[in-house]
Amino acid sequence: MAFCVLILIVTQLCQAFSENQNVLFIIVDDLRTSLGCYGDKVAHSPNIDLLAQQSFVFTNAYSQQALCGPSRTSLLTSRSPHHLNQYDVHQYWRLSAGNFTSLPQYFKESGYRTVSIGKVFHPGKCSNFVDDQPFSWSVQPFHPKSERFKNAPVCPSINGSGNSMSIVCPVDVQDQPGETLPDLESLGKAEKYLENHVQNTLEEPFFLAVGFHKPHIPLKFPQEYLSTTLFTLGYSIRKWKKLKHKYHPLEKMSLPHMKRRPPKLPSSAWNPWLDLRKRDDIRHLNISFPWGEVPNEWALRLRQSYYASVTYIDHLIGRLIKKIDELKLKKNTIILLTSDHGWSLGEHGEWSKYSNYEVSTHIPLILSIPGKTGRHIKHLVELLDVFPTLVDTAGIKGGIPECVNGYTDTFCTDGRSLTPLLDNIKREVLPWRRGAFSQYPRPGDYPVMKPNSDQPDQQDIKVMGYSVRTSRHRYTEWLLFDPKINKANWTQVYGSELYDHTIDPEENLNLSDREVLNPLIVSLKEMLYKRWGD
Repeated sequence: MAFCVLILIVTQLCQAFSENQNVLFIIVDDLRTSLGCYGDKVAHSPNIDLLAQQSFVFTNAYSQQALCGPSRTSLLTSRSPHHLNQYDVHQYWRLSAGNFTSLPQYFKESGYRTVSIGKVFHPGKCSNFVDDQPFSWSVQPFHPKSERFKNAPVCPSINGSGNSMSIVCPVDVQDQPGETLPDLESLGKAEKYLENHVQNTLEEPFFLAVGFHKPHIPLKFPQEYLSTTLFTLGYSIRKWKKLKHKYHPLEKMSLPHMKRRPPKLPSSAWNPWLDLRKRDDIRHLNISFPWGEVPNEWALRLRQSYYASVTYIDHLIGRLIKKIDELKLKKNTIILLTSDHGWSLGEHGEWSKYSNYEVSTHIPLILSIPGKTGRHIKHLVELLDVFPTLVDTAGIKGGIPECVNGYTDTFCTDGRSLTPLLDNIKREVLPWRRGAFSQYPRPGDYPVMKPNSDQPDQQDIKVMGYSVRTSRHRYTEWLLFDPKINKANWTQVYGSELYDHTIDPEENLNLSDREVLNPLIVSLKEMLYKRWGD
């Protein structure tokens, strides 16, 4: 009799677990919308494109700040950076703002086994040096052993005479420390976890978060994504251009139309890409600070290496999704793929992120839900929306209330669930948000090396750029900011930017000085104030 009762309990447990949707959460570091499924004709991303064909693709999704730490914390808590009081990588939100519930924590408390592999939370102080463990994860988060060589001199030097700390870094994996790369390690760990999950029939449903490092700098990737002979023979820059590459030949690379600072760009808006200037291959170019341009030859190489890094990660994502298919998990696994922010590839003469431009804030957001036919969705969405959307699509009861006061409410969202858009099969016109919002801090009105204009420490912030993207325009204001009270002075404006995407999708022509557009500017400024003002 006791044996029969045990069998019944086991059967009920298995049935209960099988009714829950698993979640595979993939976040790619510094990935802009340079993907085939987002219309980029240079990109080679067949695996992500295939996933997109079966998924909901949000074509207008935006990050809240183009810096890894604040963006990831915002995404994983569904709180705006100003509610988290976090604009750098040195604040832990549970101490600086409040004991807010995180996305994986909520799934863990709802009966899920939550697992972190690679870079999910930003490492260091902004996740309390332990990836918010034990609050968010059921087991110890996994970080690849080879990650500690991220900034080691393991890149081929430009003249082929040894190794360097370069930004352009195609490598022979067998020559790397441990004969591997961090993202390869993360993929292997994720595949092994999925295999073990299938073997353990009593294991609860999983929330598996996998964070891939590339295309974050350095642009280190297996050299076969360019050519198997290029760096082993130590070619010079001149000979580089004559070689044929497997995926991204230089002759197919092009430069942006505006490859220098636009004439009407406020000085406070400029991103001087200090992290690239420190790399050996860029440093030897002696580019003047802060407005100097990367030579065209090197600009093409940087763009080529970024695209190659994306192809490398696309291949790993393809292997991960293939494992889901092989283990017959696809029918009950939600897959979400996104990024923390974009990356400038020479547009406006800028490199890296660190701005409110479209190329830095616009991110891919792809959601595959078992049993639902996907499609492209053009509504404006934010990374803040991911948390409540995954809770709803996974079928967790209760949902998440919208924040009334984001500074004090311990469990709420600054975003909104995207399920009304997902369920809008007839594609009717739905009332939705008018704008998607982003912000970026500066230590002053003019670019400087110290304090770092790209990544100022919280106490050094003196200027804040607030930006709104509507269906047609982007409007940004750079305001005096006091980090002690976490507020801006809306009467002290250092500069403004207005771009019309119907005539200027690359945001090269600042229209904020056109008097005829003043009524529009007033309206957009009211949107900024409603979001961030008192």
